[in-house]
Amino acid sequence: MREALLGVAIFVCLAGASLTSLLIHGRFPPHHRQDDTSAIVRLAANLFVVMTSLVLGLMINSAKNTFEAIDHNLHAYATDLILLDRSLRQYGPETQAARQPLIAYVQRVVDATSPSQQSPIVANRLSELLLDNVGDQLSVLTPPDDRHADMLRDARQQLQKVIELRWVLAEQSEGAIPGALIALLVAWLMLIFASFGFRAPCNATVVATFVVSAALVAAALYLIMDMDIPFSGPIQISPAPLERALAELKQ
Repeated sequence: MREALLGVAIFVCLAGASLTSLLIHGRFPPHHRQDDTSAIVRLAANLFVVMTSLVLGLMINSAKNTFEAIDHNLHAYATDLILLDRSLRQYGPETQAARQPLIAYVQRVVDATSPSQQSPIVANRLSELLLDNVGDQLSVLTPPDDRHADMLRDARQQLQKVIELRWVLAEQSEGAIPGALIALLVAWLMLIFASFGFRAPCNATVVATFVVSAALVAAALYLIMDMDIPFSGPIQISPAPLERALAELKQ
């Protein structure tokens, strides 16, 4: 939701900058509308066009790296959940009390990664209690022999990996693009769009071009910001690995 509001605000700023420049240019004193003045304005705008292109490239690369890192960690997370469940099964029926909260936890994770949810369940306190319950159930087990002792130790290590990855995903879900960089980029784009309206003819075609261009640029920035937060918006991490893990746990 926040990214959508930012996208609308960016559209208003860019369209407003170009249309305002278009409307007030005719009111400038004659010496402010000379060809030399227009040339300097365009040179300044071209400078910020280059800088904006570089920053946009960095933002796209950062958002792409964040998206891919979280996608990789989510697959690893689902794999560790399956391995933990397999270890509990191999130990014997004594671990059934530990498997029940684990299945309930994975079910909450799958429900929270659906498109209707706004944030991942990995940072939810109730889910944390379910994982703590799994650890509590493992701590009361008494291995009858060395083989079961080794399996119990492996299960505890796998549970620790699940907990670590859970918090890694929680930390990564906040995004990595600084807000100050977005604000600076929008300021540069406003200057560029304002230069478009300098000495432009005031007609419906020009106005429509400014509005459509502002909408497309704002939409591009919105998608970049949305990809930087992969658990919400139209560009989301696929929950398929977690759904497959849940199916394995319920077998």
